[in-house]
Amino acid sequence: MSRRNAADVCRVIFTGCIAALAGLIASLPALARTLEVGPKAPYHQPSAAIAAASPGDTIEIAPGTYFDCAVLSASRLTVIGKGAGVVLTDKTCEGKAIFVARGNEITIENITFARARVPDQNGAGIRVEGRDLTVVNCRFIDNEDGILAGDATGSRIVIRDSEFLDNGKCASECAHGIYVGHIALLHIENSRFSRTKEGHHVKSRALRTELVNDTITDGPEGTSSYLVDISNGGSLVMENNVLEKGPMSSNWSAAIVIGAEGVTQPT
Repeated sequence: MSRRNAADVCRVIFTGCIAALAGLIASLPALARTLEVGPKAPYHQPSAAIAAASPGDTIEIAPGTYFDCAVLSASRLTVIGKGAGVVLTDKTCEGKAIFVARGNEITIENITFARARVPDQNGAGIRVEGRDLTVVNCRFIDNEDGILAGDATGSRIVIRDSEFLDNGKCASECAHGIYVGHIALLHIENSRFSRTKEGHHVKSRALRTELVNDTITDGPEGTSSYLVDISNGGSLVMENNVLEKGPMSSNWSAAIVIGAEGVTQPT
């Protein structure tokens, strides 16, 4: 082989390697970032950081009261309140919720959601429109719905160490402490529900609903209907819970109801 031919072969091999390397780099996921929110942080409002986030990023929110709402469009987001007293209140997005969780595999931790109000009187602290939400150590206070999720086949909603206080409303339709549509799993653990108004503390159409180590009570002022409504059947697991209807309950017929709206989920 001549020197010229050898050089041409090397050049082809080198060019091919560069192209292959460039393709490999392009296929790798972007490095996850941490976006900070607070008076002295790069982002002053949670919505600004969430709008700038890419899949896999983490948003850290400093303590404070934020009159703000956000649509979480990117998937695999983690939104964390850093320290006590991270409150989002009195503002909703798209006429739906304080947080509209549109992406998949979102985690929300250590945040209080308060006073969500919308024109159709079904405003939520968190409205779930994607698949797979995890909520840890959050508080939902005086919202029309605490958490509201529609139908999403295969979706899993997991709630741990959280509190739902003074949520619920019955106007044209009823709102609840938690309402989920036809999803795969609703798991609620080590959480507390109290003083729900008119609606149910937990209303689930999930294929499987798990309530573990929870306290679900009306208290002296709560006017809830059922404590737990498993509207369309499915599997219900309840372990080590405290359940108590109060004197102001709007429905004394039962504490737990299964299949009251027709059994569409297999047991």
